[in-house]
Amino acid sequence: MATVRRLKKDIDYLIFEVISDCFNYGSLHPDEKAEEVTGIISDAVELRNDLIRRVNNPLKSDNPKEVRSHFRLVQKDLVVGADKLFGRLSALHGKKG
Repeated sequence: MATVRRLKKDIDYLIFEVISDCFNYGSLHPDEKAEEVTGIISDAVELRNDLIRRVNNPLKSDNPKEVRSHFRLVQKDLVVGADKLFGRLSALHGKKG
């Protein structure tokens, strides 16, 4: 398992990549789907805040297996959430105005 510090860095990196891609899309297509891009950015920020909150407040358990499973779930939710956000952004490109 990665350290808590590394997990926080991974969260920030992936979410900021989503946000950066949204800004790039917005600058390349300024007149198209601005509200949808803003919604993706908002959802990315919400996901980041939720994941950081969960990392900072792990389960209060004496069982190390439960704590490890908690952090594994956070990692899984990060990957799945970022993938969904990237998918939504990719779908915008395929839609016609």
